Amino acid sequence: MLRELLLYLSHSKIMRALVTHFPVARSVSARFVAGEKIEDAIRVMRDLYAKKMMTTMDHLGENVSTAAEAARAADDYLRSLDEIAAANLPSHVSLKLTQFGLDLGGEIALSNLRRVLEKAKAMNTFVRVDMEDASYTDRALQIVYAVKDLGYDNLGTVIQSYLYRSEEDVRALCNAGIRIRLCKGAYQEPADKAFPLKKDVDANYVKLAQIMLDAAAANPDLYPAFATHDEKMIAAIKDYAAQKNISRSSFEFQMLHGIRSELQYALAAEGHNFRVYVPYGTEWYPYFMRRLAERPANLWFFVSNFFRR
Repeated sequence: MLRELLLYLSHSKIMRALVTHFPVARSVSARFVAGEKIEDAIRVMRDLYAKKMMTTMDHLGENVSTAAEAARAADDYLRSLDEIAAANLPSHVSLKLTQFGLDLGGEIALSNLRRVLEKAKAMNTFVRVDMEDASYTDRALQIVYAVKDLGYDNLGTVIQSYLYRSEEDVRALCNAGIRIRLCKGAYQEPADKAFPLKKDVDANYVKLAQIMLDAAAANPDLYPAFATHDEKMIAAIKDYAAQKNISRSSFEFQMLHGIRSELQYALAAEGHNFRVYVPYGTEWYPYFMRRLAERPANLWFFVSNFFRR
């Protein structure tokens, strides 16, 4: 019930206005968000790189309402790519298609995505299209397949294990040679679209991970990414890879900046390829609320800091 409430509030303009004006909220959000400027993200990524961990940078934003806003979002990514190159950081970038104008039409989002892909390709940088709620899945995947057909091989996407459709999507993307990041999913979805029980989401995550590892064993270019903070999921992936003699170098684990840092360091120390998702920007409120909804420990961290101040 609490998770559903927090996810509902992540879309509330009134709550956004209230929370973003609380100094304590900005302070606590710094646990999950590198800062509001690209320089903040670069600082965090430098520190992580020094600790032998890879990164993917995300300029926060979603659901723009005008073509001009969508174009500015793409411009921000172009500037971020310049800053990443100037810092000599081998970071990927992640983005949301609603930030690039998907609500305004597929052509606008596709055009802005191609601008970023062109520059990223010239810089030998990989771009990941993040997945949003289930109402966008078909449209997002249509654009991902379209840019693949246009010859962009520096693009991957995300599949969420809580959706019933995800096994079919994983198999189709693997067959098309498109790289996948697997996550559980962080949005509120109806019961006709997603597994309502955590145990079923977890079971589907393991099943999809095994499909992805098998596909990568046959085609190393698929290089799957497993985004999870759940030690049971991590152990299941390790065990399956060991059983199938799949090299650690053929896949990677991913986690969010500021969450389970000790586990992040442990995985990297074990020799696993590891990447940290580093978000930045002024549009941090929806991302922040989803992080509170994901784990009670995150919400308790926020509430305890609120009352302490």
